[in-house]
Amino acid sequence: MLIAGGTGGIGHLVAEELRRQSATVVTVSRSSVDSPSHVVADLRLPDNAQHVVNHIINQHGHLDVVVNAVGIVAFGDVSATSPDTVEELFLTNTFAHIFLCTAALPKMSKGGVIVGISGVIAEQNLPGMATYGASKAAMKSFNEGFGREARRLGVRVIDARPPHTETGLATRAVAGTAPRFPQGLEPANVAKRIVNAIVNGEIDLPSGSFSN
Repeated sequence: MLIAGGTGGIGHLVAEELRRQSATVVTVSRSSVDSPSHVVADLRLPDNAQHVVNHIINQHGHLDVVVNAVGIVAFGDVSATSPDTVEELFLTNTFAHIFLCTAALPKMSKGGVIVGISGVIAEQNLPGMATYGASKAAMKSFNEGFGREARRLGVRVIDARPPHTETGLATRAVAGTAPRFPQGLEPANVAKRIVNAIVNGEIDLPSGSFSN
């Protein structure tokens, strides 16, 4: 199993939950971790996504689950958002997901699962988050069409849209300052909900399917 963004607030908890269920998990991120089951890679580069998938196949012989928990956020009016910030949002939140799915699908086992975490913002965009929301809505839209293609190969695609979750991501925005959010969900509960969806054969996780 491959968890992209596996050192992040939700990703590392998904990895831990899957390991508790005796899964063999490889995490991937741009951060270095002292673990033989971690790969350092920037998935915004399509060749890197292919290299990571090939590495897992070579090491473990198969790939049956991919969870993409990679994501960044930016805040501020569109008029105050730089082109560089827009590019970074779409490269990380949208393009990296597409590159990873493109690399993984042909190598996955029948019955496999791909999860993309687009988030509640993909259901209803908000002022001050318009560009971030657009990058996540693009991911959700991709998952819808890609899921139909993947189904022909026996692979299930889940789009997960958890409400605001207390991962601390909002405090690490690449631009702007976060508004005051209400108390968010516990990350461990979100991770468990995603893993349950993988195990139980679900195909969509709208915001209303999450709770603390």
